[in-house]
Amino acid sequence: MKKILFTVLFITGSIVVNAQDKKLPPLDSSPMDMAYYPVMYPYVVRVKGDPGQLVARVIYSRPQKKGRKIFGDLEPYGELYRLGANEATEIEFYRAVTIGGKNIPKGRYTMYSIPNEKTWTLIINRDTDIWGAFKYDKSKDVVRTDLPVTTLDTPVDPFTMVFEKAPYGANLIIAWDIVSITVPVKWSEKAVIAEKKK
Repeated sequence: MKKILFTVLFITGSIVVNAQDKKLPPLDSSPMDMAYYPVMYPYVVRVKGDPGQLVARVIYSRPQKKGRKIFGDLEPYGELYRLGANEATEIEFYRAVTIGGKNIPKGRYTMYSIPNEKTWTLIINRDTDIWGAFKYDKSKDVVRTDLPVTTLDTPVDPFTMVFEKAPYGANLIIAWDIVSITVPVKWSEKAVIAEKKK
C-alpha cells in the first residue's frame, strides 16, 4: 500500500513540477480589442436589457505610438496598412449595410487602408483570417472608398476604433496619433434588398 501511495505522490509531484516549468508566451505589446455597434452591445443590450440589435463588430489589435511618428513614417503614405497590428482587422456585419455607396451583404470581412496625408482609401475585402497585409488579394475587394483625414489637436494612443451613432446608421471612427478618419456605415432598404437576393 505504501508503495502505491509513493508512486501516486511521485507522479502527482512530477505533473505539478512540469506544469510550473511550462513557460507562457510574453504579453503582446499590441493587445486585441473589439468594438461593437450598438456600442458596448454585450453589456448594454444583453446584460442591462436595453433595446437594440447587433449590427457590426470590429476585431483589431492596438499598437502603441511609443514616441514614434506614425503616418508618413512608421506607416508610409501610399502603402497598404492592416489597420492595427498582428492579424489584419476584421469587421463583421450582422445585417446588410452600405459603405461608400456600395451594398455589403451581412458577413465577415477584412479591412485595410491606404493612408495618405489628406485622404485614406478604406478597403473591405472578402478574405479573412489574414496575418498583416502580406496575402492581400485585390480581386476580393468588396468596397474601396476614399475618406478625408481629420487632424487631431490631442494625439490618440494606442490605435483606436470605436462606433458612434449617426442619423443614417453609424460611424466607425479610426484614430491614432494625430490622425482620424470616419467611416459612414449606412443601413438602407437597398442594402437589405440586395442581401435578400443573394
